[in-house]
Amino acid sequence: MGVSRRIGLLGGLIAATLAQPASAKEAVDLILHKGQVITVDRAFTLKTAVAVKGERIVAVGGEELLDAYSAPKVIDLAGKTLMPGFIDTHLHPKPVSPNDIAVQDAKSIAEVQAMLRAKAKELGPGKWITGYGWQESNFAEKRNLSRADLDAAAPNNPVALLRAGSHSAAYNTAAFRIAKVDKSTPEPATGLIERGPDGEPSGIIRERMDVVSKFIPDPGWEAMRGPTITWLKQMLALGITSFHDASGTIDDEPVGKGGTASKDLDPLWGASNMTWKRAREVYATMGAELPRITMYIIHPGAERLKAFPYHTGYGDNHLRLGAIGENAVDGGFTGPTAWLLADYKGQPGFRGKGRFTDAELQELVDSAAKLGWQMGIHAIGDAAIVQAVKAYHTALTTIPDPAHAPSDRRWFLDHFTIMPPDETMATMAQDHVMISQQPNFLYNLDDRYAALLDDWRLAHNNAVVTPVSKFGLFMAFASDNLPIGPLVGLYAATTRKGPSGVARGPEEAVSRAEAIRMYTANGAYLSWEENEKGTLEPGKLADMIVLPFDPLTAPEESFLTGKVDMTFVGGKLVFQCERSGKKVALAK
Repeated sequence: MGVSRRIGLLGGLIAATLAQPASAKEAVDLILHKGQVITVDRAFTLKTAVAVKGERIVAVGGEELLDAYSAPKVIDLAGKTLMPGFIDTHLHPKPVSPNDIAVQDAKSIAEVQAMLRAKAKELGPGKWITGYGWQESNFAEKRNLSRADLDAAAPNNPVALLRAGSHSAAYNTAAFRIAKVDKSTPEPATGLIERGPDGEPSGIIRERMDVVSKFIPDPGWEAMRGPTITWLKQMLALGITSFHDASGTIDDEPVGKGGTASKDLDPLWGASNMTWKRAREVYATMGAELPRITMYIIHPGAERLKAFPYHTGYGDNHLRLGAIGENAVDGGFTGPTAWLLADYKGQPGFRGKGRFTDAELQELVDSAAKLGWQMGIHAIGDAAIVQAVKAYHTALTTIPDPAHAPSDRRWFLDHFTIMPPDETMATMAQDHVMISQQPNFLYNLDDRYAALLDDWRLAHNNAVVTPVSKFGLFMAFASDNLPIGPLVGLYAATTRKGPSGVARGPEEAVSRAEAIRMYTANGAYLSWEENEKGTLEPGKLADMIVLPFDPLTAPEESFLTGKVDMTFVGGKLVFQCERSGKKVALAK
């Protein structure tokens, strides 16, 4: 072949190659890039870009993803951090009732009184005034609300103000009069009526708030549906893309299928609460716009539980049934009535209270185990944890679960605030009992712990390193509304500091990477969803948040001052902070 012919053929090949279209990019719906992507995969890999198609992640990598994928929506993260959405494994929905005051925002008792006067004027005499979330440490007066405080502001309206944490409440004389609570009222079982020197109720009831709250008229689901949806959307602003609702019930299921004909339901956990039935109704139409829920079911009694046709795991990736819980073995430190193995500091002979006999607790646990339910009961004090672990151990070693291997039943304890004896933690490890813990308690209740606990229990409250590293226990993080924001929990878990700045037991602090894993991937594992969410990996749901700071390296104060910029659920932008720059269209 002549040189000229070879050149001609080569030129033709080059021309043909140039005429071919470039390799087509794969079409996806969303690309986020030029950021720090914390995947929380097994190796805790850091990347810079993510591609999403539909609800799921298709690729995680570097800037080369833009050469392989095209999308109608491309978000430049501008160096911000993209990470999995938080999974809070213990929350109580607290929608605002028409009769509520914003007591959680009050900085003084005088402010509470001003709120009461305004609400009393709005509602008129005789109407109940309610509210949730006050905390004495937030008040300038640094003391609990009293009956006299409430009487002075709203003498003609019954008042019921639930303290943050839901273990005590403040009432006025009008409320006590309706409930027939006075000097002669005996102490309720498992609860305590605080009294003055004259024996008269001072206004605070610990644990057994139903003594009064059962008289509060139920606003009804029609009135509370909207506020409940509003509350759910507020969780997205905090970066919570999934949570475990720890106050679900089956009370309004059909009678004969787990429901009850009784109308005498406690408004604390209440008739207007988001029951399993009501959650199904909301999520059938709005699930894609809201955080995903795994709903605990408060044990309704063995017969009703047996009649209910479903159990743990039923549902879909928007709404599913979780554990039986958080039926409380003891109280809490906001009461305080947490059940300890030692006396409360400065209170000789007082160790809090348990709520069950051993036989009663065993019956509750066994009845759920026989029906294939996961368990997740409340145990805060070390004495309560000892009792709960014994009941779990008996059930786990004698009642088989055909759906799960013995090592995969994923029973857990809620709270685990005061570490029990080593023997109890060894039993937990043997039985694979896990923990849903609230590190934010260490921050929010620091003053309570300092006042009530001996030195060892104070230093090791809400411990992580000892149970996890020494005994190999599995732990996921949650908030229990004290406060809800997961960033506060990350701060407390990694610094062991409260508002005072004093580090309590710094040896129990975990790394930032470990804390992030406990608030994301580990939460998914607790509900058998580790293959669906909790990390940013191909094939998983694109539940993601954007932070304006690097949670691995930023100053620790960033966790207290920082806010979530964006929240995605299933690849849809469902929240964007106003300050985060150019607005991106929210999911419809």
